[in-house]
Amino acid sequence: MKLSGLDIVIILIYLGLTVFLGFLLSKKASKNIDSYFLGGKTIPWWILGISNASGMFDITGTMWLVSMCFVYGLKSAWLPWIWPTFNQIFLMIYLSAWLRRSEVMTGAEWLKTRFGTGKGAVLSHQVVVIFAIVSAIGFISYAFKGIGKFAYTFLPWDLSPDTYALIIIGITTLYVIKGGMYSVVFTELLQFGIMTVASIAVGIIAMNAVSPEALETAIPAGWKNLFFGWTLDLDWTGIIDTVNHKIEQDGFTLFGYFFMMMLFKGVLSSMAGPVPNYDMQRILATRSPSEAAKMSGIVSLVMFFPRYMLVAGLTILALVFLGPSLQSKQEIFDFELILPYAIKNFVPVGLTGLLIAGLLAAFMSTYAATVNAAPAYFVNDIYKKYINPNASDQRYVRLSYLVSFVLVAIGVVFGFFVTSINDIMQWIFGALFGGYAASNLLKWHWWRFNGYGYFWGMMAGLAGSLVMPLAFPGVQPLYAFPYILLIATIGSLLGTWLTPPDDEDVLEEFYKKVRPWGVWGPIKRKVLGKDPTFEKNKGFGRDAFNVIIGTLWQLSLVVIPIYLVIREYSYMTVAIAVMLLCSILLKVFWLDKLED
Repeated sequence: MKLSGLDIVIILIYLGLTVFLGFLLSKKASKNIDSYFLGGKTIPWWILGISNASGMFDITGTMWLVSMCFVYGLKSAWLPWIWPTFNQIFLMIYLSAWLRRSEVMTGAEWLKTRFGTGKGAVLSHQVVVIFAIVSAIGFISYAFKGIGKFAYTFLPWDLSPDTYALIIIGITTLYVIKGGMYSVVFTELLQFGIMTVASIAVGIIAMNAVSPEALETAIPAGWKNLFFGWTLDLDWTGIIDTVNHKIEQDGFTLFGYFFMMMLFKGVLSSMAGPVPNYDMQRILATRSPSEAAKMSGIVSLVMFFPRYMLVAGLTILALVFLGPSLQSKQEIFDFELILPYAIKNFVPVGLTGLLIAGLLAAFMSTYAATVNAAPAYFVNDIYKKYINPNASDQRYVRLSYLVSFVLVAIGVVFGFFVTSINDIMQWIFGALFGGYAASNLLKWHWWRFNGYGYFWGMMAGLAGSLVMPLAFPGVQPLYAFPYILLIATIGSLLGTWLTPPDDEDVLEEFYKKVRPWGVWGPIKRKVLGKDPTFEKNKGFGRDAFNVIIGTLWQLSLVVIPIYLVIREYSYMTVAIAVMLLCSILLKVFWLDKLED
């Protein structure tokens, strides 16, 4: 793509400012590993929340969302449940507070508060480190593929997608490694501001360029319908015939069954708590449990409107102006390139530079957050714990630089072998995280579950996640989730039942401090025997109610900007009413009830 001089200047200024800010904050970040990985637990919750939202506003995911919105219309609002996006609701309602009460640095270190320090606890600790590193490498590969495709389409130099990806990843890695969490969080504030302005501008441009009548001729019946039956019932024949092939290839034809699988997997994964990545790191970096809950809440509030203004705007531009060309050529199109196509052809000079800078920011936010979070598991949970517990703070920080670089290098190597963003996205979220659900669900809600059970459940789930794509390459990753879950559950139960329970003193302390609900009867009785004034958590009913209301609230935040851009104002009004009602209920039954 040929960029104007103004666009190139805007992009270069943004890149320079980001690197400058990262280096400016590096001195503050390098005091010790607590400062490097958690910002010294001094950063306000709302800043961490916007930073977290920025980290989730990734370019690769946005490319996927645009391709899904193009093909599936309003029904695409449900598809991010495969990640699942509503895990943020479970976090804001109760899990962030539970997790933050531990006062630790990483998810692996948190396990000591649950399983103690015995051999089972050591094994559970080590397997979380393995999972964190494997998933980080997967995310880096995912980011590598997305930024390469994006940059190749937009940037004016004659380089391959992989070469572009190496350059941009190199620049980002430079400021992340040097600046730590301070650098990541405060550059993400800048990046989120740029993304928001650019995204809303694209939505407005699309509204002015595409009339409701033009859109109506470019979409099949049912495209504007949020709801669905057992089958998808979207027929693109005569409009863009090749989209029917895309739907069949995705495996979404039986959409009702696919939705139930998403919901089943999503609820279990959400109840298991956050995986060991930047989301968990920001929870642990907050100043208190109640601030951790509010931090998770603000993510949904600020992220969806700008992101879906961008997604819907680019989608309708592509539908109306690219659709006829696709139909006439009858070629299989790479739908992940819809986003760069729409920007290339419909966004004016100046705004193109800002939007490209914003999407680079989206990539850099997600990538930076991942690269900053993952090394903590090696440095804090392996090197400091087992190899050199008395090293200087400077040594730990320098080792963090090295580990970050090694992880990036491995992720990039894997990225060279990935062919599709959708394939790796679905593998990470549909399969790999499926191996995480069983052990991490049981750790919160069953007193008898021990460190050995956690270790064998995680190992079984991780092995199933890695083997499944190789043994059954034609299976949709989400449909593999029940099998992976079964394997992980068997490993968890056998590991628990074939070994003795954990130290009851550790379990009692955990139960008193975290106050989870679930099957904790024997431990609850022991705690009450020692402290009759102790009050167990009676909030299960309220938490379940708030999760349902919160999920509806989040879904309304997704569809409001889509309805706005396609000018379906009656549906938008209904969605706004749902959002306001849910907001009032959450204020009364969640926000006003928060406690540390």
